[in-house]
Amino acid sequence: MPTSWKVSGSYFETCNCEVACPCIFLSPPTYGDCDALLAWHIDQGSFGDVKLDGLNAVLALNSPGHMMEGKWKVALYVDEQANQSQQDALTQIFSGQAGGHLAGLGPLIGEVLGAKTAPIEYHAEGKTRSISVGEIAAAEIEGISGQDGSDVTVAGAPFVAVPGVPFVVAKSTQARFNDYGLKWELSNKNGYFSPFTYQSAEG
Repeated sequence: MPTSWKVSGSYFETCNCEVACPCIFLSPPTYGDCDALLAWHIDQGSFGDVKLDGLNAVLALNSPGHMMEGKWKVALYVDEQANQSQQDALTQIFSGQAGGHLAGLGPLIGEVLGAKTAPIEYHAEGKTRSISVGEIAAAEIEGISGQDGSDVTVAGAPFVAVPGVPFVVAKSTQARFNDYGLKWELSNKNGYFSPFTYQSAEG
C-alpha cells in the first residue's frame, strides 16, 4: 500500500523570463528556453511516520523551448540536515515518485541530472523570499507592488507548481546556478511565491 504523506509550507520560484513568466499561461518562454529554480520550505509535513517539519528542497530546471514540449533537464537538492529516512522521503515527494501534484511533471522531464543533499537555507519575510544551496545556487525575489501597494497576484493559471492558490508576482534581485554543466546568473527577472500543500492521493 502506498505511503500516506502530506507537506505544507512556503514556496517560491524564479526564472530567466521577464515578469510575469508566460510559461504558466502555456506560452513560450521569453527568451527561447526557461532556466528556473523552484524552492520549498516545509512548515509541517510527514511521510508515513517520518516527520519533515523545517526541511527544504530545491529543484533546478532547464526547459529547452516551450515547457509543454518537455525535454526538461532537472536536478533535485534536498536538505542535508535531514536524516536518511527524511532524505529518502523528500526525494520521493519532490521528484514526483511518491505521486501527488508533482508526479504530473514526470512526462515533461527528459533527463534527471541527479539528486543530492546540500546545505539549504530558505528565508521568507514580508514580500521577500530567498534560498541558498551551498555554493551551487542562490536566489532572492521580492514581490512587486500594485498601484495601491498591494500584492500583484495570479490565480487560476493553467500550468503552475502549486495548484489552487494565487501566486504573488515578484522580481528577482539575484538568481544563480552552477552544476551539472548548467550555469546561469541573472537579476530583475521573473519570480512567483505562494504557500503550498502537496499530499498523497490517500492524504
